[in-house]
Amino acid sequence: MDYRIEHDSMGEVKVPADKLWGAQTQRSFQNFEIGDEKIPAEVITAFSYLKEAAALANCRLGVLDEKKAKLISGVCEEIRAGKLCGNFPLAVWQTGSGTQSNMNVNEVIANRGNEIAGEKLLHPNDDCNKSQSSNDTFPTAMHIAAVLTLEEQLIPSLEALIQCFRELETRYKGIVKSGRTHLQDAVPISFSQEISGWRSSLETDLELIRASIPPLSSLALGGTAVGTGLNAPKGFDTESAKAVSELTGKPFRTAENKYHALTSKSELVYSHGALKGLAADLMKIANDIRWLSSGPRCGLGEIHIPENEPGSSIMPGKVNPTQCESVTMVAVQVMANDSAVSFAASQGNFELNVFMPVMIYNYLQSARLLADSMRSFRIHCCEGIEPNREKMRENLHRSLMLVTSLNPYIGYENAAKTAKLAFKENISLKEACVKLGFLTEERFDEVFQPEKMAKEEG
Repeated sequence: MDYRIEHDSMGEVKVPADKLWGAQTQRSFQNFEIGDEKIPAEVITAFSYLKEAAALANCRLGVLDEKKAKLISGVCEEIRAGKLCGNFPLAVWQTGSGTQSNMNVNEVIANRGNEIAGEKLLHPNDDCNKSQSSNDTFPTAMHIAAVLTLEEQLIPSLEALIQCFRELETRYKGIVKSGRTHLQDAVPISFSQEISGWRSSLETDLELIRASIPPLSSLALGGTAVGTGLNAPKGFDTESAKAVSELTGKPFRTAENKYHALTSKSELVYSHGALKGLAADLMKIANDIRWLSSGPRCGLGEIHIPENEPGSSIMPGKVNPTQCESVTMVAVQVMANDSAVSFAASQGNFELNVFMPVMIYNYLQSARLLADSMRSFRIHCCEGIEPNREKMRENLHRSLMLVTSLNPYIGYENAAKTAKLAFKENISLKEACVKLGFLTEERFDEVFQPEKMAKEEG
């Protein structure tokens, strides 16, 4: 392999000739050969926005000349366009402040910018990192990455799943089935009401996730090393946040208190909590769907879901609810990630939190997995849900909990006696009620109307 010599404050380092990174990146690459987990691409994209924004702010404030600012902007655009992939190799398991990843981006911008210029104009520290510190850029990149991932990936996927359930709710209105509580028979519910519960849960999750975005829109950039803004010109924090907003089209703002912004990660904890809430609801919905579709002959069998692939290597003809299983595994991973995010956020010591790479890695994995799994779940399962009307009707009319409708006419205790006799002798509720002398056959038929018990509107 061909090498070139790069240097930093510690001396010279050999760097692969075909890579744009410099000495500090190479040292980290060699010193942290840990795992396969790399700094997420979303964080690198976020860095490209903040580095361009910092250059624009520095230029507007008169501390960086226009030629250098344009070079930095041009390289940042290349990063976002995916033209420099392969130049950001660092592990999540590095310094907890993300210093090497900040320098990785600085070095790539400087080397690529100088390559474009045909001369050595940019310095990774003096120009690309001007008015900045790893301590304020990495938390800024975390917030930018989180907001963009929520708004561009997760929320559209969640909205599409909500719309899918809304359409199913309308399509299957008027179908009454047995409700279930404690995994036991309960009073009737319509299928559309059951679906509306799924839809409304996801709508609530969407509200909570959206509510977590404004706190994430607060940026640490401008706090530099410990929150005091040392070596940054006056107004850099507000000017750089303004530039980030211009570049992303999102309403970012400078953090009111930079000491908080550098050491506390409560905004990410709060936001990931909303993701955990979504995961919990998806777990519930996916479990409902696979229970309702269980069978085909020995389960509930009240709905049909798409048959996507063979389910067994030994049992011919078996088909499994694989999309439901995928969603529930993702939910488990997100819940586990929430513990990592929370523990990491608790480790802010004095003026800095040094668990940031693992925190944003887990946060973005959760958002990405949820977005992808909801899209797959919708396309390959939910859109194809069909009710088994015959099975729903059969289960409805066999349910002993229909006796609840008799409470106003024969009282709770007599209704309980009716249900127990029907179960004991394996007879209908009507037969039991008449046998016990609580109602005549004619009066029973008059008051016992299971399809009306769901009280579905419209």
